[in-house]
Amino acid sequence: MARPHQPGCEENGGDSSGAYSVDGIPVVDLDVFANGDADRRSEAIRHLGRACADWGFFMVINHGVPESLQGATMDACKELFSLPTEEKAEYMEAGPMDPIRVGTGFNSAVDGARYWRDYLKMFAHPELHCPAKPADLREIAAEYAARTRGLMLELTTILVGNHYPPAGPDVGAIGLPTHSDHGLLTLLFQNGVDGLQVKHGGKWLLAKPIPGSFFVIAGDQLEIVSNGRYKAVLHHALVDGEQARMSFVSLIGPCLDAVVKPIPELAREAPHGAEFRGIRYREYMEHQQSNRLKENAALDIVRVQRGILAHQVSMNSSPINV
Repeated sequence: MARPHQPGCEENGGDSSGAYSVDGIPVVDLDVFANGDADRRSEAIRHLGRACADWGFFMVINHGVPESLQGATMDACKELFSLPTEEKAEYMEAGPMDPIRVGTGFNSAVDGARYWRDYLKMFAHPELHCPAKPADLREIAAEYAARTRGLMLELTTILVGNHYPPAGPDVGAIGLPTHSDHGLLTLLFQNGVDGLQVKHGGKWLLAKPIPGSFFVIAGDQLEIVSNGRYKAVLHHALVDGEQARMSFVSLIGPCLDAVVKPIPELAREAPHGAEFRGIRYREYMEHQQSNRLKENAALDIVRVQRGILAHQVSMNSSPINV
């Protein structure tokens, strides 16, 4: 894929490393990492680091996943969402950690509000779990998961198909509320209907993708391992009044039984040491998926509470008068 131009989007900067931005959103050209010389790769790595540190959100182009495969993946999900309810019923009562889930909203047991969203979630690595229908979904999902794992290493992968029906006159309808993702990184592409908004610099920005690109979203586990250097970005999904919006997501995370904690070197460099305690990824995911979405509140269960700790130390070290 050559460096594309998207009508209606402002393109900024650009250099030999392939680093540039569209509407301010950083764009990372993966072809430079594969085929650039040492100087271009070094600059591209610095650009990627700045994108993670300053935004926690960027687009990637020349990633090697064909647009035809993206389209086939979206079509297979659309077919699943149109199946009669009885053909999806066995997956609609699944719990947060079950390998296949089909449902509405986020977690209807705890949502407390109506969200305009249908979803399919499938654990895809280390083993692909997939509904039996539609018949071609398994083959397409397997190829898609293999291609995206080639970008993101052999890590736990959960595939999520999202369908946001038109809201009609319900102005301001929400597909998903403001949240951060539980994994390390999220890859996302959509069907051409905008609705993803990310929070940057205290303001909400509508993310308009370059055709064929992926959005990459930093998640909670990346914030933990980087000891807060790379923040999990807050985002939400809005719903169009007239058109259905669809997105397809790869949630990339550590092995489920891995204990995730700050990298020791980064903790030692930080003024206050480790900002997070270690937690098994499976436990963190279950906590986040079982509770109502509320920004990045799930991180509070691993965030070091320094004020509380300082008070406890003070109390424990206070002299005792007899």
